[in-house]
Amino acid sequence: MSSKLGILGVPLDLGGNHRGVDMGPYAVRHAGLMARLRKVGFEVHDFGNIEVPVRDELDSGDPKARYLKEIIQVSERLCERVQNMLGEGYLPITIGGDHSCAIGTVAGVACHLQGQPFGLLWVDAHGDLNLPETSPSGNIHGMPASVALGRGPEALVNIGRPGPKVEVGDLVHIGLRDLDLHEVNHLAEGRHTYYSMMEIDAYGILDVTRAALRKVSRDFTIPVHFSFDLDVVDPDEAPGVGTPVPGGLTFREAHLMMELISDARLRDGRPLVQSLDLVEVNPILDHRNRTANMAVGLAVSALEQRRLRLRPL
Repeated sequence: MSSKLGILGVPLDLGGNHRGVDMGPYAVRHAGLMARLRKVGFEVHDFGNIEVPVRDELDSGDPKARYLKEIIQVSERLCERVQNMLGEGYLPITIGGDHSCAIGTVAGVACHLQGQPFGLLWVDAHGDLNLPETSPSGNIHGMPASVALGRGPEALVNIGRPGPKVEVGDLVHIGLRDLDLHEVNHLAEGRHTYYSMMEIDAYGILDVTRAALRKVSRDFTIPVHFSFDLDVVDPDEAPGVGTPVPGGLTFREAHLMMELISDARLRDGRPLVQSLDLVEVNPILDHRNRTANMAVGLAVSALEQRRLRLRPL
């Protein structure tokens, strides 16, 4: 893994209904992300925040794709910043903000790789596979996985470079438990791999994570962008999220998943994960910054190489 990590905040709350996720970058920084990463040996640079329009000053526009114009603008800025960070040798850690910020980060990774394939690991309670014509709410934070596949508003799909950013077989979901009808139908087509909470309950997080990492990396041959939504964790343990859904991962399950990700290597020896989103922390709904603290701990676990292990898993 690159010893250089770049922190980039995206105080974006235009993609969803719940106010407060725009304060996520501040809460995660306050929880000590940079200090924790430096403590385990990384060089860390804070690139500040992407400029985001103030919601109260805006017209939401098309009810089927709310704040589309503004989210396009933010995504274009974010794409450029992520591409530049990767080009300078940083592993970008993007702190949201709502999950629509992944539109820009995934586009930035795709631009950096210049057409080379990469996997997209989407850990989330939700599928984020809606389209404007299928979304019950018109909230764009429910659409970024579709946009990555080349589906949705053309202006979003074409950010960075035209067309899909990942192939459908290179997208893997973990933690699904709250899907809209269109998303259920899309997943039923069987074109990409997903692991719902039912699979996790049945097979355990160890086997699910191992299978997901093998699949998303094409058997450890392509790098992976990891998009992590804190709402995948059960709200009893992570209450401060944009869209909480009961029945999620325990902290222990999430932590084990992160350690398996930390250990995963491509066949050429590089770490599997080359870029990371950390999204949907909502301090307004949190209890004493509990969720932000958890986000920091999980991010560090996903990135650091563990020095102590009693025996191979």
